[in-house]
Amino acid sequence: MLTVSTDKTKLDVAFIQNFLKDIYWAAGRTVEEVQCTIDHSICFGLFLDQKQIGFARVITDHVVFAYVMDVFVDEQYRGKGYSSKLIEAMMNEPQLQQVKIWRLATRDAHFLYEKFGFTPLAYPERMMEKIIK
Repeated sequence: MLTVSTDKTKLDVAFIQNFLKDIYWAAGRTVEEVQCTIDHSICFGLFLDQKQIGFARVITDHVVFAYVMDVFVDEQYRGKGYSSKLIEAMMNEPQLQQVKIWRLATRDAHFLYEKFGFTPLAYPERMMEKIIK
């Protein structure tokens, strides 16, 4: 049975870190850093028969803004619609129903997020960033 849970005690932090440490957006992230991000986010664990197979998290103020991060489904479980179930649970999460602005960054999953109403930035020239290496 496929389930999505926001219960952080069910998360397999080692599984999450093992995936993230090699992926382009989180390369090198340590277990301690992963735990810190979990502690300060609303997290969504994706489970198949109680085994964690995916993860996503949202950083938010619960009213104005939410940023979707670290979304993944383990490679052996892809192509079955599980990532859509994960995003659907996120978008239906009661804690996030007042949020007016949602953002995320993706290199290759636009097709997934478009199903949930995400579009390219209307005014990208208004956005700025600061990256510390």
